[in-house]
Amino acid sequence: MSGQRDEAAPAAVPGGFSMTDRLEATPAPVEPAAVLPAEPIVLPDDAELPPGAEPADITTETGPTARIIAVVVTHKRRELLAESLKVLASQTRPVDHLIVVDNANEDAVAELVAQQPIEATYLGSRHNLGGAGGFALGMLHALTQGADWVWLADDDGRPDGPEVLATLIDCARRHNLVEVSPVVCDIDEPDRLAFPLRRGVVWRRLRSELGDEDFLPGIASLFNGALISAKAVDLIGVPDLRLFVRGDEVEVHRRLVRSGLPFGTCLQTAYLHPNGAEEFKPILGGRMHTQYPDDPVKRYFTYRNRGYLMSQPGMRKLLPQEWIRFSWFFLVTRRDPAGLKEWFRLRSLGRNEHFGKPD
Repeated sequence: MSGQRDEAAPAAVPGGFSMTDRLEATPAPVEPAAVLPAEPIVLPDDAELPPGAEPADITTETGPTARIIAVVVTHKRRELLAESLKVLASQTRPVDHLIVVDNANEDAVAELVAQQPIEATYLGSRHNLGGAGGFALGMLHALTQGADWVWLADDDGRPDGPEVLATLIDCARRHNLVEVSPVVCDIDEPDRLAFPLRRGVVWRRLRSELGDEDFLPGIASLFNGALISAKAVDLIGVPDLRLFVRGDEVEVHRRLVRSGLPFGTCLQTAYLHPNGAEEFKPILGGRMHTQYPDDPVKRYFTYRNRGYLMSQPGMRKLLPQEWIRFSWFFLVTRRDPAGLKEWFRLRSLGRNEHFGKPD
């Protein structure tokens, strides 16, 4: 069982949940913008400040003195990690410090981190924290090191070139953001999106189809090249250790949306990640999608954590759609009543906050 995020998720993307959860729950804008499919977007139920409340000071330094710390979580993928670190360490806007959280506590990974041409910290864990706990540990350690911004990445992806960080921090400055993400593209075919994006009622699968827009507000893929300010972390917290893998990204995204803080995706830069579209199965003639990982362990964490997330404030409005989507998939598309029964069992575990791991 991997302790690393081996999905992508999307914008909540690439993390084990479909962006269609976001799109189908909200009306299309008058002028549709490209939407990143990663994790479910949910409009906040109560993001407005109560009368008399003062908004938080979210102003964060974006100039040359801003301290940016990269956090990478890895688990038994040294060669992929080496490729990722090579690009992270060669940004034109240099990373000020690198933190690698190793959920396998391997000497070879410690040696790799020590060889980096930038200041770096290796955090080896004898206990597999999963992607959720790994990012939580790395983000908290970054704050102890004085980070103004934390740049989050998996070991199986990498920035699309040396200008990514500079582009992200510039976008954050121009739009006064507390978080900004790049577009997530297929690592083997960079013009193809790692997860299809929906623009209005049309699905886009190529980056070249997104047009010349600069910024997409309110949507983010948080663990695939996302840049988030320390002040935002103070307000929304770090990933929930209990989720282990899958759904941890959307849970943080849920908090970010409900906070009312400004964030989004910069459409002019990219993060490369393995294509993860095969998990999302079309139903109803492609008008909706349902997530079905073929791997039973991934399926366990996906459906269990989904049960927890759908019981949280800001997510409950999606429950009718959830039942329709999965009932149709298992009973009509797959003709698999036992699969629907298992889906119900796993989501019930999460809803009741039973976070044990599979045997």
